[in-house]
Amino acid sequence: MKKVRNWRLTLGWQILIGLILGVVLGAVFYHNQVAITAMQNIGTMFIHLIQMIVLPIVISCLTVGIAGMGDIGELGRVGLKTLIYFEILTTIALVVGMIFANVFHPGTYIDIHSLQSTDISSYVETAKHAKESSGLWSTIMNIIPTNIFSSLSEGNMMPIILFSVLFGLGITAIGKQGQILIDGLTAIQEVMFKITNWIMHLSPIGVCALIGVTIAQMGIDALKPLGLFILIAYVAMVFFVIVVLGIVAKIHHVKFFQLLKVIKNELILAFSTASSEAALPKIIDKMQKYGVSQGIVSFVIPTGYTFNLDGSAIYQAVGALFLAQAYHINLSIGQQITLLVVLMITSKGMAGVPGASFVVLLATVSTIGVPMAGLTFIAGVDRIIDMGRTAVNVVGNSLAAIIMGKSEGEFDEEKHAEYVKNI
Repeated sequence: MKKVRNWRLTLGWQILIGLILGVVLGAVFYHNQVAITAMQNIGTMFIHLIQMIVLPIVISCLTVGIAGMGDIGELGRVGLKTLIYFEILTTIALVVGMIFANVFHPGTYIDIHSLQSTDISSYVETAKHAKESSGLWSTIMNIIPTNIFSSLSEGNMMPIILFSVLFGLGITAIGKQGQILIDGLTAIQEVMFKITNWIMHLSPIGVCALIGVTIAQMGIDALKPLGLFILIAYVAMVFFVIVVLGIVAKIHHVKFFQLLKVIKNELILAFSTASSEAALPKIIDKMQKYGVSQGIVSFVIPTGYTFNLDGSAIYQAVGALFLAQAYHINLSIGQQITLLVVLMITSKGMAGVPGASFVVLLATVSTIGVPMAGLTFIAGVDRIIDMGRTAVNVVGNSLAAIIMGKSEGEFDEEKHAEYVKNI
């Protein structure tokens, strides 16, 4: 007797349907304040549910992973290699963004003064505080928590990572007495992953609301004047993912398109919500199942959340040159190299602040003579581009975890083969 297949929409398709439905609802309820408020609150509740589980997962996974690693020398080597890898890839991303902006000149085809401005006062205030605490020493000092509970309440990822690493090493140092903590934290991470699966069932609703409120507030017509800018930014990001990350994956013997298939649901989720946090719990879970050791995954993914922002780097480069072109400011090669260096430094100093990509632009464009008012014209479409750059960041961090795992001999080929066979 022939078995009848039970057809059921996968989560990826459900999220995609939610995305499309959100666009439709946003167009229907354009500037409808009641609908906007409802969608905003539903979307915010979904993001808050994700944020609720991110830190418990990071702390439990990273502490148990570091305790299992045990060797502080190995940890130092992994940390150094990871940061060097992130810096190289982020620099390449900035160069890619600059090349695309120079080749296609999106800013020369618009009248900057005909565009509709958007209030950026909140970004200006954030940039002001971020600049006061930027710089090498401030960045290093901010990594060290004075109160871990304060860092937890504020969601400061790097102090939490440092504390978890030290806590994991401390557990290893006390030997058998620390096993009860390892068992407890292992149970916590399993519980958190279970809760993650429950929350993911709500993701189509959350995605629908978040996309809907964006379109309802902005309107599709608002995208037309800046359409070329948005298109060039997306083409540059797609080029970076397919060509640059594809080559990096090839060099390290990673089946790149297989990886994209594995994380496709998380990519759709990250794209739709414009939030790396939304995808982070499942990415940690999937990369462990993919074959990377828990210690590597738990260190690389959260660290990349702050330092490996390839999509953001592309946007910053394209955005800065777009505004320069729109204001008819011709930058020499030397000036563009200076801009590249400034973006590299500024992006690291402001990593982790709210709206970091836009804040970096605020802190950078004045160095090339662009009026700060110019950013009011692209602030309205920042959310649309944020969706793409978030997805690129997720791909880059997933690949980084696999590459670090392979380079350290912390990649289980048998576990990997079994996992990909069942996807």
